[in-house]
Formats: sequence, C-alpha cells, structure tokens
Amino acid sequence: MIQWFKDGKALPKRYVWEIVLGAYKHFQQEQSLVDVELAEGVTCDVIGDVHGQFYDMLHLYGMTGEPSEKHYLLMNGDLVDRGSWSIEVILTAFSYKWLYPKFFFINRGNHEAKDMNRTYGFEGEAKTKHGEQSYKLFAHVFTALPLATLISATKPPATEGKAILSSEGLKRFFVVHGGLFSKDDVTLDDVRKIDRIGRQPGQEGLMCELLWTDPQVAPGRGPSKRGVGIAFGPDVTRKWCTLNGVTGIIRSHEVRQNGYEIEHDGLCTTVFSAPNYVDQAGNKGAFIRIDSAGTHQYFQFDASPHPAMKPMAYVQGGLGSLMM
Repeated sequence: MIQWFKDGKALPKRYVWEIVLGAYKHFQQEQSLVDVELAEGVTCDVIGDVHGQFYDMLHLYGMTGEPSEKHYLLMNGDLVDRGSWSIEVILTAFSYKWLYPKFFFINRGNHEAKDMNRTYGFEGEAKTKHGEQSYKLFAHVFTALPLATLISATKPPATEGKAILSSEGLKRFFVVHGGLFSKDDVTLDDVRKIDRIGRQPGQEGLMCELLWTDPQVAPGRGPSKRGVGIAFGPDVTRKWCTLNGVTGIIRSHEVRQNGYEIEHDGLCTTVFSAPNYVDQAGNKGAFIRIDSAGTHQYFQFDASPHPAMKPMAYVQGGLGSLMM
C-alpha cells in the first residue's frame, strides 16, 4: 500500500472504507484516556504533529521501526491538514491501528476536527481523492480518537532524583496534543470520563483545552495566542502533575526548531514531527523514545524530498493562518 501511495495512486474506495472501519472498531473500544504500560524490554516512541507530510512520515517510520510487542508507537494528533498527502498519512496510520491495535496508538489533535479540516485542506483532499461520503466517514472516526494517553513505566527510575512519581513509585507521562486546563482540580479520571465520540472539540471545556492549550513562560494562566484555549505556566504544570502523580507532560501542537523542547523545569516537553513545516519553517522533526523505567531518548531528523506539490493544495478559498 505504501508503495502504491509513493507511485501517486489512490486506493479504491472499498479498501479505504475497510481500513477506516477496521481502525474505528478499536478506537471506539478505548477510553478517552488510554493507559499504556511499558513492561520490561518494551519501548514506546511518541510522535508529534505530522500534518500530511507523508514522505517525512515514511522517513520517521524508518527510524522508529514498525510497531511490535516490544516497541509501541503513539502518534500525538494532527496527522492531517497543511500537507497535501493527508489521506496517505491517515490511511497508513489507520492501517497500523487495524493491524496492531495493542502496539499502535493515536491521540486526537485539534486538526482532527471538521472546522479545521474545512479550512486547512483535509476536507478538500478527502473529497477529491475518495468522495464526500468518505470524508464524512473520516470526520466521524476522528471523533472516536482518544484524547490522551498515560504511558506508565513498570520498573523503578534508573536514577534517584526529584521526579514526581506515581503512588507505586514509578514514572508516568501524560501525552496529549495541546496541554492543561483552565482550572487546577482536573484529574486523570475526569479525562477518562469525557464523552467524546460524535463530538467536536468546541470552543471551551475539557476536550477543547486538551487539544488546544499551550505552555507559557510566565506563571499562572494567560490568554491563548490562538484565540481558543488558554496558555498555562510552569506553576500550573507542577501543581497538576503533583495532584495526579504524573512525572511529566508530553505534548505537541507547536513547531519547535529543534523538533522538541523541554520546558517548565523539565515537566513539559513539546515534540513536533513535521520537519521543514509547510516547506517553509526550516525546523527539524523529532520523536521521543520512552523505556520501561521511564527514561527518555530524543531523536531528530530532517525533511525528506517529496513530489512537486505545494502544501495545502486542496484548500478552498484561500490559505489559513500558519499559527493554528
């Protein structure tokens, strides 16, 4: 299938629907917060925004390797929009979910939503390649994507330190596309209980904030530069992690020139996996590998060549802001 895509061919619609429905069967069985435990010898790679950059994603998968019982992959939202191979990206990811449901995971991003898809290209691309009914199917399946993943180590930390640990004395990481909340008392159970299927993120509430918020340098909370969600400071992050026994937050949602950035005194890490974003930003891509003791490794990569098609080739009615 990947070679078929590289040759510029579109899958027949019947196979598209079979892949999407095969993945949907697994998404709808998962809670809004997915629990992933890393047994001894198991690693998990956390991948940030890919944004329809299919050829960069193939290079990324060449670095991570395929999902297996010893090596999990977690894609942290915003697989689609911007790049002009969003269909190829999402069908490849959904195929992995269908084939390896216990080893491959996808969190929802703010771009797995109808209003964003209409503005930033995926709706036009899906309709062009596979028709309106196929786009409607994708739009519904996006609502079944979990909102966050809790990655838990099963071995004690490799080194003594001041890390915030679970009640069992183990590291665990809250992986979410955007970030934290406009109030302090949100628990992991609150996230688990969010009724997400069939719903769009909206402009406020827990689902919106999970997908849209950003960290800020200043303490406290501030207005979002995006006009949706909020910005949260290092004190907010520390208070929330302490309340929930979480070692750190891993989020995506923003370009970082080195592909990743460790923020908020080490408690918040941003990872972004679309190198040279929209063929303009000049940034590296990155992913994070976590092992069964909760130790992190960071891997960077550069953009790969791709066919001569501009980003957002399927956008109708003008280009959107690159900030979203």
